[in-house]
Amino acid sequence: MSNANAAFYFVDRHIGTPTANKPAFVEGREGGRQITYGELAAQSDLMADLLARRGLRREDRVAMLVLDTIEFPVIFWGTIKAGIIPVPLNTMLGTDVYRAILRDARPRALIVSSALLPMVAPLLDEIDDLVVMTIGESAGFPELNAELRQCKPTPMVTAASDEVAFWLYSSGSTGRPKGVLHVHSSLQATSDTYGAQVLGIGPDDVIFSAAKMFFAYGLGNAMSFPMSVGATTVLWDSRPTPDAMFAVMLRHNPTIFCGVPTLYAAMLAQIDGVRPAWADGIRLSLSAGEALPAEIGNNWAALVGSDILDGVGSTELLHIFLSNAPGNVEYGTSGIAVPGYDMKLVDDGGQTVETGEIGELIVRAPSAAEGYWNQRDKSRATFAGFWTHTGDKYTQRSDGRYIYCGRTDDLFKVSGIWVSPFEVEQALISHAAVLEAAVVAHQDDAGLDKPKAFVVLNAGMSGDPLADELKDLVKTAIGKWKYPRWIEIVDELPKTATGKIQRFKLRG
Repeated sequence: MSNANAAFYFVDRHIGTPTANKPAFVEGREGGRQITYGELAAQSDLMADLLARRGLRREDRVAMLVLDTIEFPVIFWGTIKAGIIPVPLNTMLGTDVYRAILRDARPRALIVSSALLPMVAPLLDEIDDLVVMTIGESAGFPELNAELRQCKPTPMVTAASDEVAFWLYSSGSTGRPKGVLHVHSSLQATSDTYGAQVLGIGPDDVIFSAAKMFFAYGLGNAMSFPMSVGATTVLWDSRPTPDAMFAVMLRHNPTIFCGVPTLYAAMLAQIDGVRPAWADGIRLSLSAGEALPAEIGNNWAALVGSDILDGVGSTELLHIFLSNAPGNVEYGTSGIAVPGYDMKLVDDGGQTVETGEIGELIVRAPSAAEGYWNQRDKSRATFAGFWTHTGDKYTQRSDGRYIYCGRTDDLFKVSGIWVSPFEVEQALISHAAVLEAAVVAHQDDAGLDKPKAFVVLNAGMSGDPLADELKDLVKTAIGKWKYPRWIEIVDELPKTATGKIQRFKLRG
């Protein structure tokens, strides 16, 4: 059979072409390293040999606790070339969460950036026969790059398109992370659809993704989309603060920037109405992870001079499947279906709802996961034949655009009418004093659900006289029954590492 190993299309296909001499990945720090497509092909061939030398065999798993440096693509593609399964892990978790994930995944090897080693060091004696390698010197463990220098190129294994290629762990916005199994064909499916037909990525683009590569959104932005056309990706290995983003943009002049709503809000607050010098080079920005409030999108477009394409994706479907598109952006909506994806809204009984009614979004997708690891009931509930349940509630307008209403377990009824937390949050952040907001159901003295808002204010703003003003704003903007009966001013909102607000932590 022909070889459907994903590493052929994304890596080895570029061997012997002019792209082989082009930088595939550039580290964003001043003086950062880079790796060309040809060097990546060669290094990933060595990676396959290294794993074999360490006793790993086909279908074993390699946990990657790796920062966004040039080693990440070497490990990821080299592991896939060997028919071994890379499992990139969120680099911002606590030791107890890593313990749960490693017990669940049962990897044969762990490759860890040395700066992150203290987070997992207490766990290593708990896992039998675990091969540990570090990126950067660390006492007691072999160093990855030194090991690679002793290896020989190893041919890529032949794989079927439906064979599991890699795992990702969900971000845990509603509970503990779940292992999501993806097949070889899924990566190209996302680059052929969203990457080519919505983003319109080309070989001259330079992509900078604040979202990390352990995250499905970041993996597509920084890896599969640019590598599908021979473009260049800029990597950032630390927290994506506004100052850090501005410095990288000035240094590397990206044409596409990929962020999340909370980061865009923070960057706009920092810019403070002054058009930045890097804005001229940005042709498009992307947003996912959580719905983008219209206020943020409009302010960014006005100041930067280019649109944010707000889209909806998931770990289960690997990247964005519902999106605004260049020349077809309407802030406050999630856009329309990405070409190649079919979707519909259904009620609790699985029946399609009428236009304008709230329903759960289900998607028929070429990039849908094989299922969850060790969670059969959740696999059956989420992956129903050709259709994947997203857990997101939407309405669809008569013009086909989708309006986000919230997660299935976020919505609640007030006076018998559904309330979308996201709709209330958008109204709240339209106030100049409000940076972020999260709304949850809270029971009043009669035991009835009413909206409660947690609000983060912009610097220098006071919350004392503000609550009544915000309540009146919501009443006027979206309806009297939707206003938050309680408003609590907080310093920050609980979020996953990928920027999703964890509303379940605010309930109670």
